[in-house]
Amino acid sequence: MHVTELSWIEPIAAARCLADRPHFTFLDSAANDALLGRYSYLTCDPFSIFVIANGRASCDGEILDSAPWDALRAQLYRYRQQHRCDLPPFQGGVAGFLSYDLNTTLERLPSPTAHGQGFPQSILNFYDVVLAYDHSDKRCWIVSTGWPEQDTTRRRSRARARADELAALLACPPLQQSSSPAAARSWQSNFSRDAYVAAVERVIDLILAGDIFQANIAQRFSTRLSSPFDPLDFYCRLRALNPAPFAALLRYGKRIIASSSPERFLKLNGRHVETRPIKGTIARSTDPQDDRRRAEFLLASEKDHAENVMIVDLLRNDLSRACAAHSVEVPTLCSLESYASVHHLVSVVTGKLADDHDAISLLRACFPGGSVTGAPKVRSMEIIADIERVAREVYCGAIGFIGFSGQMDTNIAIRTVTIDDDLVVFHAGGGITAMSDPSTEYDETLAKAQRIFDAFRALP
Repeated sequence: MHVTELSWIEPIAAARCLADRPHFTFLDSAANDALLGRYSYLTCDPFSIFVIANGRASCDGEILDSAPWDALRAQLYRYRQQHRCDLPPFQGGVAGFLSYDLNTTLERLPSPTAHGQGFPQSILNFYDVVLAYDHSDKRCWIVSTGWPEQDTTRRRSRARARADELAALLACPPLQQSSSPAAARSWQSNFSRDAYVAAVERVIDLILAGDIFQANIAQRFSTRLSSPFDPLDFYCRLRALNPAPFAALLRYGKRIIASSSPERFLKLNGRHVETRPIKGTIARSTDPQDDRRRAEFLLASEKDHAENVMIVDLLRNDLSRACAAHSVEVPTLCSLESYASVHHLVSVVTGKLADDHDAISLLRACFPGGSVTGAPKVRSMEIIADIERVAREVYCGAIGFIGFSGQMDTNIAIRTVTIDDDLVVFHAGGGITAMSDPSTEYDETLAKAQRIFDAFRALP
């Protein structure tokens, strides 16, 4: 491994230097929280591209015989390396997204009646060189692995050369912000207010009938762009309006993913596992006293507390499938976290990964995140497919990295916009319990969507 420490360059400035490179990836701790937002990463020009589509895995266009999760493990295994504790956790590996619809590779589930934008089930790029940030210490490094070279001498040479290439790109004048970014046309939803209220009422009936305890129901917003679109310009606006600790910007040609997620799905640090489910949301107020009252109301809400605890129990069970016996704990239950437009209740569930498991088996045990499905998970996903009708694709999947050293950090892909050419899509939803008020649940989806709407309205 070749490591070069650089003089500090702001992540957005670095992003402007790299944003037009093939398969640009920006894993961005935009909130810069000391606990959750310490590290950010930029990378591009992968040496290999792993794709899952229609339940089949391919690598650089070649269809692989193995099941998707096994194929991913096998590809990662080829590039194993030791982890350096003195650097940010992502030191080369795969980065990209796992769509919610990968659930069909794990369970027998019905397909939604309508297709989405046509994103594959996953794109995970193999990156040999990464620009890694430690925001707490205000330091950044180019970390270059030399993969895919297997010969030690050639690998060392490639690592140096690739680090120099990235340093040269960062030394070039950055791209300027677009002077005329695109504007969104009118937004359409797959639910009217009345239809969403009716969907919530149906879920409540299923809960009272004993079919499920909770289900997460989302509405899908879509629009068309009316002029050429600058993804980084849009992402900067979204980032400013809704800074989040698990944000991301991914570019795959004309396909763009911009995420401002506040929720961690799975983090694996050595053998330590952490997930941070969000359940319980209330819109913020611009009046400080009213905002404080809203936060206190959320903390005291029996409905939101029950919603959170149900998902914590689900995640305890999920983690137990991959963690050592008796190691799963809940150090934090229903604490308050505040973001630009909403307050959330957040819990923390931890565990120690069992000796015979790895990042891939941990993902398989927990995917998709329970906070965006419901409980029991499989029955909730069946109901989601029936009620929402349109494939979720990236929404409620995961975005992040799995390192060659076995480290992993991923978000839940909420507050996430996907763009394919001029078609823009994002979803907003919430967990429905027996105590849910249907009209309030609809309003909650709009509160969660507001900053994304604002980011487009901010475009001149």
